[in-house]
Amino acid sequence: MEADQQLLQVLVVEDDPGDVALVESAFAEHSIRSALHHVADGGEALAFLHRDEPYGDAPRPDLILLDLNMPRVDGRQALVMIKTDDRFKSIPTIVFTTSSSDSDVTSSYNAQANAYVTKPINLDDYERVISEIHNFYGHTVALPPRSSDDPAT
Repeated sequence: MEADQQLLQVLVVEDDPGDVALVESAFAEHSIRSALHHVADGGEALAFLHRDEPYGDAPRPDLILLDLNMPRVDGRQALVMIKTDDRFKSIPTIVFTTSSSDSDVTSSYNAQANAYVTKPINLDDYERVISEIHNFYGHTVALPPRSSDDPAT
């Protein structure tokens, strides 16, 4: 993403406030202009994407960081709903979770996750991984264009 383009819009779907703070900190330390939006579970993520209240002015995310283990609608369910909806399936969605279970990895990729990243336990490694994700999606890849009715364009 070039410096003169709009902010990288990132939806963080995470129920642990500590993990949200780590993501925010890692993103803030880098030169990529981004806006983080946080919701606490898959149900809220879907409301955000659909712009249901209280997310009526929500931008279309350029990237979704999705935890798997959350209350109400978990990340597994949300991933399937995102990737089977023609409006949202092109949004790169990274499963970012503590689980390293082979079944979670396989089912996430089968549900069309764009990547699966196990959260590191070490703080320095955690920040490095978030920085790599941020840099990859902020500098390296071409992201799908947002629609003209998106408030963030």
